[in-house]
Amino acid sequence: MPSYVITGASRGIGFEFTRQLSADLKNVVFALVRNKSTSKQLYELKRKNIHILEADITDKKALINAAQAVSKITNGTLDFLINNAAWIDDQRQNLTLDAYEDQDLLEEDLIKSFTINVVGVVHTINAFLPLLRKGEVKKVITLSTGLADTEATLQLGLATSAPYSISKVALNMAVAKYATQYKKDGFVFLALSPGLVNTSGGPLPEEVNKAQIALFSQIKPDFEGAITPEESVKLQLEVINKWTVADTGAFVSQHGNKEWL
Repeated sequence: MPSYVITGASRGIGFEFTRQLSADLKNVVFALVRNKSTSKQLYELKRKNIHILEADITDKKALINAAQAVSKITNGTLDFLINNAAWIDDQRQNLTLDAYEDQDLLEEDLIKSFTINVVGVVHTINAFLPLLRKGEVKKVITLSTGLADTEATLQLGLATSAPYSISKVALNMAVAKYATQYKKDGFVFLALSPGLVNTSGGPLPEEVNKAQIALFSQIKPDFEGAITPEESVKLQLEVINKWTVADTGAFVSQHGNKEWL
């Protein structure tokens, strides 16, 4: 029975990973959430192969407790770790690095992005490594973003979402460091961009959709807008399932290449 731990599983892409993977009753899925009381969607699935665990990825003790809870159910093993949890400030993501009126707020956003998106993921990986070592599959998937591709950033002239993008570049390097260390042990580490995904739960405002199409059609002329979490996760799982230790440490899109949209 393959086992999966998914962080940030209460909504969006994390929830969709949980929904699709738990549809196969042979899978055992551990959904890590910051707060069980706000995880209504997960409970509404009513699937016996889903175990909902409370753990903020910035809380080392909570992560260790979660790993212990998983271990009790799986007899000390884990096959897949999907690091989905991340932070981006929706209100300030359109600011450039020099557009903050308050430089202390800029510093706060940079540090918070790094703390959650890099340090939190590193702590998560470390907490579950003992279980992964004993697993059969040994795959650690960390969700990144095409915004961490410097070439795409320059091509698009995209100066916004800076703290988030900077933290994800650092995260990609963390993935490469783990991959280098654990390749000899048969681990597969992968930094995986989900594409441009509409996680709002409804259609995007027309002006937002038009702006995205105008921007991203520069690198993908046939771009028609953001994809759904369902479509994104389906594509990501195809990449995850086919990826091998030969290419551990890679940074790719939901298409398994550098096509970010």
